[in-house]
Amino acid sequence: MPKVDVWLSNSVLDAAQRAAQLERTGVDGVFSFENAHDVFFPLVAAAPACSLDLMTNVAIAFPRSPLHLAHAAYDLHALSGGRFRLGLGSQIRTHVERRYGATWGKPVDHMREVVAATKGILDGWQSGTSVPFRGAYTTHTLMTPIFDPGPNPYGVPKVLVGALGPRMSAMAAEVADGVLVMPFNTERHMRERTAPAIESGLRTAGRSRQDIEVVAEVIVATGRTEEELAAAAAARFIVAFYGSTPAYRPVLDVEGWGELQPELNALSKRGEWQSMASLVDDDVFGRIAVRGTPEEAATEIARRFPDCDRICAYFPGYSPSDELIAEFTAAVKGAA
Repeated sequence: MPKVDVWLSNSVLDAAQRAAQLERTGVDGVFSFENAHDVFFPLVAAAPACSLDLMTNVAIAFPRSPLHLAHAAYDLHALSGGRFRLGLGSQIRTHVERRYGATWGKPVDHMREVVAATKGILDGWQSGTSVPFRGAYTTHTLMTPIFDPGPNPYGVPKVLVGALGPRMSAMAAEVADGVLVMPFNTERHMRERTAPAIESGLRTAGRSRQDIEVVAEVIVATGRTEEELAAAAAARFIVAFYGSTPAYRPVLDVEGWGELQPELNALSKRGEWQSMASLVDDDVFGRIAVRGTPEEAATEIARRFPDCDRICAYFPGYSPSDELIAEFTAAVKGAA
């Protein structure tokens, strides 16, 4: 039976209250999302207000030092009593360079270093034996006692990596504690590209499937009534938004929809955001997102992702009631 995670809150301001509310719906965990607000602060507020699992989904890795990531993960793991997982993502070059003002290199190699360095720092604090790390993107050779927090009473937090392409997926399975399968995905892309890449990474590292978490991130458009389903159709926009990004074209290519990507991209560059969703027809929407009643959505999730350990459910563009979230969560657990 997979565990179910849902989005917590945009802002730290209402995160504690929202975490307590979501716990009552029966979900297993909550995640924060790096958009208009800090990705760590909402989880700091939520940690003492609930007993749910907590995860960044995702913290953008390249603008941050692995030492910063290690400190944040250590403190959130301690504050939550061992319930925190650090989810990392690469973003795309335009955002890394122009929004974050950071450096873009070879993303798979860079992410490998970030994971290795962050895990190395955390392991060094836990064991009391820090091992110098030297890489092409980051170097850590100094850890004086005053800056070492010592062993975490709840152990070392897991580090997971958001991945879409086969190289990032394989690398994540090889070196991280889990793979966050990005939500712009289809059953065919998962079966033909992502799953084989994860298996390849595990073989390279001499690991087994039990050594990592595989988390399916899913765009969910669910409702009980015609009105609720109509509101949930607003999720079509996020499919269009993701689809406009060249990095996501391989998903469209697998399905034979590759020419949709430059069309969406052209609209985005002209700022015609509202027109983008009209290019995503029901077939595209239904194969990338999961639609229908809670039971129908849960059945489709179980069919697409039978071997995943957790389901991260997104409800973009609309706000399902807590009662609907509870029904969806129960249905996902019942369909497994």
